[in-house]
Amino acid sequence: QMRLVESGGGLVQAGGSLRLSCAASGRIFSMYTMGWFRQAPGKEREFVAAIWWSGSRTYYADSVKGRFTISRDNAKNTVYLQMNSLKPEDTAVYYCAAKIRPGRFTTIEEYDYRGQGTQVTVSS
Repeated sequence: QMRLVESGGGLVQAGGSLRLSCAASGRIFSMYTMGWFRQAPGKEREFVAAIWWSGSRTYYADSVKGRFTISRDNAKNTVYLQMNSLKPEDTAVYYCAAKIRPGRFTTIEEYDYRGQGTQVTVSS
């Protein structure tokens, strides 16, 4: 089993920034593709970003391209999501997820493990 714990969420004004972290334990973190997803009230869970085990490839949803950056530190077993120029529509619970294979996986059901989520609220 892999345990994923997200942190860094909170309340921020539109135009502000937050950095989310997801700490992993229990498995060899460096072997996993890591993804971030989000779910706003009344909406489906959606893909935000993903990064290969090596960090050599990253993928983003169109809605966050140019504003969000996914990165990872395999020595710390942690993946990050730097969120800049936040908008009220970015308000959601953000989840991280892990998958043992490399690739572009954009639905959380494709992932092997997921965390409990952290709330991000962007005020206008």
